[in-house]
Amino acid sequence: MTTSFLRRGWVMALLACLLLAPVVAIAVDDPSEMLPDPAQEQRAEAIGAQLRCLVCQNESIEDSSADLARDLRHVVREHVAKGESNRQIMDWMVNRYGNFIRLKPPLTIGTLLLWVMPLLALGIGIGVAWWTFRRPRTSTPPPLTDEERRRLSDLTRTR
Repeated sequence: MTTSFLRRGWVMALLACLLLAPVVAIAVDDPSEMLPDPAQEQRAEAIGAQLRCLVCQNESIEDSSADLARDLRHVVREHVAKGESNRQIMDWMVNRYGNFIRLKPPLTIGTLLLWVMPLLALGIGIGVAWWTFRRPRTSTPPPLTDEERRRLSDLTRTR
């Protein structure tokens, strides 16, 4: 019984993917969004493919159907229609939203630290563990003095 349920689950998931794939693949919701000049539209799509959707975060604004992505596509197309260069448009977006809007942010000290810190933490952890386990174990405590033996004997004597 569970295998037929699992098979039905897989079939339903496959059907959902097939039915939703065209919706996800076509991000431009309205053909009026597109620029009349095919060269400009192609440029706008290339720029939009480099910009992160701030809602979806792992999709470009060209792939996302979120309202904010649609607004950002519109802004990109406005800048392209004005004749601004790709660099000017990207700079405008980065100035407005920060480097996070780029799907591939430039290598800076901050991004370098972001990638290096886990390795550094792992190295420090291994170093502390090695240093802790390599220290010599404390040997047996020194023998009791005569005074300590007498006191111990007094404390443990049964009455």
